[in-house]
Amino acid sequence: MSNPIGVGVVGAGAIGIRGALSHLSLPDVQDRARLAAVCDPVPGRAQAAAEKFGVPSAYEDYESLLADPDVDAVTIGSPIGIHYEQGVAAIETGKHIHFNKTMAMTADECDDLIARAEKKGVRLVASPGMMLWPYNQRIRDRIREGAIGQVIWAVAGAAVSDYHLTEEFRTGDDILTDVDPTWYFRKPAGGPLWDVTVYCLHGLTGILGSAKRVTALSGLALKQREYRGRTIECDMDDSTFMLLDFGSSAFATVYGTVSGDVAVGFHPSIFGTDGSVVGTEARRGSARGDVGVPCLRGHDAARGLGAGWDALDRDGGACSARDRDHRGRLSIGRDRRDAGAPDRDARVDRTGRSIATGEGGVGCR
Repeated sequence: MSNPIGVGVVGAGAIGIRGALSHLSLPDVQDRARLAAVCDPVPGRAQAAAEKFGVPSAYEDYESLLADPDVDAVTIGSPIGIHYEQGVAAIETGKHIHFNKTMAMTADECDDLIARAEKKGVRLVASPGMMLWPYNQRIRDRIREGAIGQVIWAVAGAAVSDYHLTEEFRTGDDILTDVDPTWYFRKPAGGPLWDVTVYCLHGLTGILGSAKRVTALSGLALKQREYRGRTIECDMDDSTFMLLDFGSSAFATVYGTVSGDVAVGFHPSIFGTDGSVVGTEARRGSARGDVGVPCLRGHDAARGLGAGWDALDRDGGACSARDRDHRGRLSIGRDRRDAGAPDRDARVDRTGRSIATGEGGVGCR
């Protein structure tokens, strides 16, 4: 590109650093995108981030970043509860937007942002982008082709444990590694549902389609959390279990909780009458008769699910426990280099948005 896009990073907390600044400062993206500005309401944090990542301008208020003529687009890494209002402000100033998950709190807010953007000629994109991964596209296509027979049920979800209390952005002594995680545990934005289950829901609905009905149980299990010698009073639900109906008696359990996983990473496991997909691995046969899990190694791992049935046909090799533990990360890492064209069917459907959105408080993530 002769004129790389000038990106303004909104929030210099964990998401802003890990999801934007660390990537957009790399040499191999400078022909397409360049860091133009960063903002954060915590005094000194935006400046520290600008110095570390070579960003020309640093601001403590969002309005100043939007007024910067070098900013063509913003990537919003603030707490989820203010995504909608920040999105509206960016659209009104003609800035293109990338929303870190989730886009907004409700389907109505998302629809309003889309309508405003269309009117202004502004482009929007929202994370998570699970259906951009080639292996998820292959899983979807193979299931639609009937490779696992009739879909019977699925499970997806994640547990966060103490992750946001102990990640590298929370345990240091400088302004970029001592980022207060309180908002993750408070209304209206916190809880694992908004934080990590969104990945699982996007993959699940991207593969199986929109859910027709949703019911759930939700509550607060841990009312207090400890962070660096102080107590965080929690009021946001941290344990939510949903039951999704995809029609034709195909059901799914989806969860976001503080402890315990039965899913494989953020990947859904989908079970049919003739086989299943567990994480990114294909299994052939019914649950009772399924005796082998193909191990995708090397180029097969890069090719993703398409190689799964092939690998089982060739040698029926079973993954070791270590291979299963690291499979997701290996597969994602390889596919990241072979992402291909965006999936034309990848979109946030109304059901997915309405149950996989949240909101946040003031501060940085």
